[in-house]
Amino acid sequence: MSNPQQLRYTKEHEWLSDAVDGVSTVGITEFAANALGDVVYAQLPAVGDTVTAGETCGELESTKSVSDLYSPVTGEVVAANEDVVNDPSLVNTAPFEGGWLFKVRVTGEPEELLTADEYTAFSAG
Repeated sequence: MSNPQQLRYTKEHEWLSDAVDGVSTVGITEFAANALGDVVYAQLPAVGDTVTAGETCGELESTKSVSDLYSPVTGEVVAANEDVVNDPSLVNTAPFEGGWLFKVRVTGEPEELLTADEYTAFSAG
């Protein structure tokens, strides 16, 4: 399993892209997707919602369990991935590409984020 170097990661297993024009993309890691098992339902924050770093903003339901989704940053949601809502298995098959969850216009400081190498070490422990 390889975590893309250009992303930053949370200890709750979300990833965050660098902001482009103030907007970052959020998803869950391959490690989290594998731990969840087959994702069958995704409740994502809606466009216009405000999310807060470190706070829950949705959930993912799998055949094994329900897991809260945490926002790595504070800001306003500008897009939710409707493809994931319609086909939650994208979280499992393409967590870093088509399985992204939402995009947020960042207005506050992120929670403590890890580099790819730091996250790899954290998730291996």
